[in-house]
Amino acid sequence: MAAGGALVVEQKSRRDFGFAAGIVAILAVLFLPVPAILIDVGLAFSIALSVLILMVALWIQKPLEFSAFPTVLLIATLLRLALGIATTRLILANGQKGVDAAGHVIQGFSQFVMSGDFVIGIVVFVILITVNFLVITKGATRIAEVGARFTLDAIPGKQMAIDADLNAGLIDDKEAQRRRRELEEESAFFGSMDGASKFVRGEAVASLIIIAVNVFGGVIIGTTRHGMPLSQAADVFVKLSVGDGLVSQIPALIVSLAAGLLVSKGGTRGTAEEAVLGQLGAYPRALAVAAALMFVFALVPGLPFLPFLVLSALMGSIAYVIPQRVAAKKALADAKARAEAEAKAEATRESVKESLKTPEIELILGRQAAAQIQASHAELTHRVAKMRKKFARQYGFVVPDIKLTDSVALPPKTYQILIHGTVVATQELRPGEMLVVVGDGPRPDVPSEEVREPAFGMKALWVMDSYGPEVKRGGFEPIDAASVLLTHLSEVIRNNLPQFLSYKDMRALLDRLDPEYKRLLDEICPSQISHSGLQAVLKLLLTERVSIRNLHLILEAVAEITPHARRAEQIAEHVRMRVAQQICGDLAENGVLNVLRLGPNWDLSFHQSLKRDAKGEVVEFDIDPRLVEQFGTEAAAAIRERQRQVHSFALVTAPDARPYVRMIIERLFPTLPVLSHLEIARGVEIKALGAIS
Repeated sequence: MAAGGALVVEQKSRRDFGFAAGIVAILAVLFLPVPAILIDVGLAFSIALSVLILMVALWIQKPLEFSAFPTVLLIATLLRLALGIATTRLILANGQKGVDAAGHVIQGFSQFVMSGDFVIGIVVFVILITVNFLVITKGATRIAEVGARFTLDAIPGKQMAIDADLNAGLIDDKEAQRRRRELEEESAFFGSMDGASKFVRGEAVASLIIIAVNVFGGVIIGTTRHGMPLSQAADVFVKLSVGDGLVSQIPALIVSLAAGLLVSKGGTRGTAEEAVLGQLGAYPRALAVAAALMFVFALVPGLPFLPFLVLSALMGSIAYVIPQRVAAKKALADAKARAEAEAKAEATRESVKESLKTPEIELILGRQAAAQIQASHAELTHRVAKMRKKFARQYGFVVPDIKLTDSVALPPKTYQILIHGTVVATQELRPGEMLVVVGDGPRPDVPSEEVREPAFGMKALWVMDSYGPEVKRGGFEPIDAASVLLTHLSEVIRNNLPQFLSYKDMRALLDRLDPEYKRLLDEICPSQISHSGLQAVLKLLLTERVSIRNLHLILEAVAEITPHARRAEQIAEHVRMRVAQQICGDLAENGVLNVLRLGPNWDLSFHQSLKRDAKGEVVEFDIDPRLVEQFGTEAAAAIRERQRQVHSFALVTAPDARPYVRMIIERLFPTLPVLSHLEIARGVEIKALGAIS
């Protein structure tokens, strides 16, 4: 490790020394005479460097990736000026020898670009100077000035945005430091570019001065020192001077173009090809209109037919191909996204963490049961969705998704219902048979097998599907296997409603409240009751199948009682009284509420069993176990008798004793509602079915 670190340091020091030596060599060219062969090498290197700068400017993704451009521009300008001084020295000293006096590079430009005529060279040179100085450099300078000013003006706002994201927790300290550093680099870059563009303008002026010095100085030296005729001196020195100007001006033009591309890119990301061609080709209709216009030009008399026709065909082809390529890319991207999603889902399913997750509701089918259900899978999915919507409207929150799986470990005709990974129900589903619920009434005269209906435990019969018409003629209503399964599943969910109201679900319900009730919630939570305490109250209501759909009324009731009571059971009892109209409305049939009273003797027994403190609040329920057993026996007989008479009814008792009566009754009849006298809303028609006496 130490040897590797020393090697890196040594290489870095060599590179630093080499870079410094190169700068010193450029400075030396300003003062020392240089042979023509080295001038050729220097001019070739200047052209290569300018081309490299242009290519880098074309391929960078954003301007900050070439933040060293101002420094590179200064070095390239200094190199061209040094070479210009060196060539001036050679032209003035050896110009009488001919057009190869300053090296073969200048000779080649003087013969190739000027075609041997210095007038052509002067015109080309003036045009290059004009394009560079008045067009490219001036525009790039203006863009750099505006970019620098706007960047500096935007720094405070961007700093505040970074601080806000950091305070909000959207980014961490490292990301904030990276953004601040990038902001500093951006401001420094555009500020440097504003100044660096002046290098190019100054070089253009210097080139004009140098060529003028070379021409006039060379003519004077050739005629006075070397005895050359004026025409010959003018021809030689003008060619050399203009050739020198072209050799230096072409790299300067290339570097100016690179600077213009760099500062004009602005906030556009991607290479120049992506930014320019991608946006120009993003509108096929524009290309189609341009192609049509080129075709019209091709038909105009006097204009060349072939060039405009070729351009029209080319633009039309591109306009036709682009939508197809976009559609193909979109399809490929969608397929890739689906493949990635499937791979991610598969990896998630196979991961250990996924195996630790337990579905809240899961239905596991045996092989034959699964085959029967799969035959009507679409219908089953639709009915499950309708069932979940019904629960949402009835109880005020959305029950979790139901996971459907099959297992070879189960008996073929069996299904299991799991709640949070625990089996709560196991029943048999018979393919090819229907269930007829008979209770204690008459039975159809067909071959059958007596069972208990899984949802409510009533007496029922399994009969073959072929006997369905005969069963219906007998006045019975057969139930298909899928309906039996869904009814059982629905009842299991209804019996376990509190387990499905998670803290996350409760917060989602609270977030959907109106702003006024959100302010009420802020007043009571957490100063008077915590969010988990509020969740406990809602679960107590759902335990007795009291809907929480009117959440705003529940919050008002909680706000009333929390200054005086903190126990969830006390708060829930007060809420029940406040939503009495809803409770009675849900239990009434055709506007009539059937009730079974507790009876005076049992009311007195329960009242005497309640132990109170000095404030009169119930602190203990102390009842003789023999009375509990006797009450259970008498209540079961009375309730079963009423169940044979009416479809639904409620047991009514005193307010203080209601929770304890419910505690005993729910073990015998889990779905029987137990109300207090205070929960009977005004205006509700009551029909008394008797009393437990």
